[in-house]
Amino acid sequence: MPARKHQSLNKQQLQRVSTFRFVLPVVLFLVVVWYEVTEHWIHTGQIRFDINLYSEVMFFGILGPSAVFVVLSYITRLLKQQLNISAELEELNTELEQRVAERTAELKARNAELAKAYAELQELDQLKSDFVSLVSHELRGPLTTLNGGLELALTQKDELSPESRAILETLAAESERLTRFVSEILDVSRLEAGKLRLNLGPVAVKPLLKRSVEVVCECQGREVQWDVPDDLPPVWADEIYLEKIVGNLLNNAVKYSPADHPIHLRARLKDNQLAISVEDYGPGIPETAQPTVFDRFHRLERGDRISQKGWGLGLYFVKALTEAQGGRIHVQSPARPSATNPGAVFSIELPVTAEVPEDV
Repeated sequence: MPARKHQSLNKQQLQRVSTFRFVLPVVLFLVVVWYEVTEHWIHTGQIRFDINLYSEVMFFGILGPSAVFVVLSYITRLLKQQLNISAELEELNTELEQRVAERTAELKARNAELAKAYAELQELDQLKSDFVSLVSHELRGPLTTLNGGLELALTQKDELSPESRAILETLAAESERLTRFVSEILDVSRLEAGKLRLNLGPVAVKPLLKRSVEVVCECQGREVQWDVPDDLPPVWADEIYLEKIVGNLLNNAVKYSPADHPIHLRARLKDNQLAISVEDYGPGIPETAQPTVFDRFHRLERGDRISQKGWGLGLYFVKALTEAQGGRIHVQSPARPSATNPGAVFSIELPVTAEVPEDV
């Protein structure tokens, strides 16, 4: 409303100036004629229309008002242009305000839709987690019974035929693998729900690494090259889940490395962090895939096939557990300049502590 009032005032001023540019020159002409005629009449006592009178009237009465008319005409044109520009700006401003109002309404509607969709996704994700947790929990009992029965049967494997023994060993291995998967699913579900309890405390690193190597590598006859100092300080972590982290990384290295190549295990103290790294001789991880290698259910594809069978939860679980204990994890690939076995290095960093556990 104030802008329209201002525009109306400008139109009134323009009309006044436009009228004034005609009136003022006429008034000036009349004043000059009257003054010159009066001046000549006073000096001579009579009106003489001579060259002096004509020249003065011409100069002061015609040229002067004409110049005033030209100047006022120019000012009038400028005012018209300003008024037109103001009207255009007012129209554009009104149109812009209308568009902004429309876009704002659209954004509010879309935000409401996104909020609703996000709430539905959260609900679905929670239902999925609850379902997976329930199914995994229900599978744990039968799998325990199955594993016990297979272990009992394997104690008498010498009495079985080679074919039956091979089938039984395969069943036991697959049942153990499924049990580990169910346990991992349960841990992931509890971790995502914030219900995974971590008993943090000082943990001696070298004994933990030895246990992990015995469980994962030595039982499969894989060589491990150690580069772990004896005087490492303990780290502040959960011993059980730290052993799971190292075991997952070692198992990953064993899975992807050729059988005739060793696994490198290193530990180094960096500032107030202890870095544990596992290096393999596998095919490596492309640089484009490294940002997503720790994502849930991520599977690395090579050509038209999946490189190794699995569920894509191992590295996701390792990353989540490491961060839950105040650490961080990263990957470096290639680990060495090699066309066939460039390998990869997975490193975790955990905070060290000055306290020494009693069971070192």
